[in-house]
Amino acid sequence: MAKKKKLPLAYQPIGFALGWLSGALAGTAFRTAWKAIRHEDDTPDALDEDRDWGEVLLAAAVQGAIFAVVRSALDRAGATVIAHRTGVWPSSDKEDRD
Repeated sequence: MAKKKKLPLAYQPIGFALGWLSGALAGTAFRTAWKAIRHEDDTPDALDEDRDWGEVLLAAAVQGAIFAVVRSALDRAGATVIAHRTGVWPSSDKEDRD
């Protein structure tokens, strides 16, 4: 199998921008989803004294799922654009990822 070419610096600023954008979009999507699920504007976090365990864990699960989907969608879209423009798929190395 042929070794893939890397885009060492070309994708980094795009990846950073997409990461920031995905966090902002995921936060907005989570607040909208929580409002639809619980009909509340205030989203719970782990230190909300007035919320029970189930509600906090449900909010965390929904937030995590939304974040993962949004991040993956934007990462994939960015990689597709780079591949179409350069002919090289961005590296699959995950050294700089969580």
